[in-house]
Amino acid sequence: MPELLIRDECEGDAGAIRAVTLAAFAGVSYSEQTEAAIVDALRAAGALAVSLVAVEEGEIVGHVAFSPVAVDGAPAPGWFGVGPLSVRPDRQRSGVGTALMRAGLARFGDADAKGCVLVGDPAYYRRFGFRASSLLRYPDLPAEYFQVLALGADTPSGIVAFHPAFAARDD
Repeated sequence: MPELLIRDECEGDAGAIRAVTLAAFAGVSYSEQTEAAIVDALRAAGALAVSLVAVEEGEIVGHVAFSPVAVDGAPAPGWFGVGPLSVRPDRQRSGVGTALMRAGLARFGDADAKGCVLVGDPAYYRRFGFRASSLLRYPDLPAEYFQVLALGADTPSGIVAFHPAFAARDD
């Protein structure tokens, strides 16, 4: 098995990240196929608080983005949205996504982060400590798919909004 390197996104990585993200979500029934546009829009807005890539043999095989969120329409300092998390199809189920998530969450453990939220499969994200919460909610989604990982003692209460870049679409 090739060695996996997790590193920060660098200048010049955007095209490979886009390709991995498009491939990762191609044909996925729950996807609106907007994930690559979201990452591009987050980058253009300067809203990628953390953007990590997984590299094997010099090729990017995975990516995860973390960006600020709002609660009840106001910025929520120290709270971040996770996603998209993308892994090239031929490397899925091999630990690449897990390595990206663990590295990203470790970044927040070293900072003044208060928590992370995401929309995703509860069975997958439970391993990182994410759980549904009665305090934070995301409209129009079954509660179990919106998950929270508190990193500090204070969890706000209210409706979460991801960065406006999450409305991005490819034209």
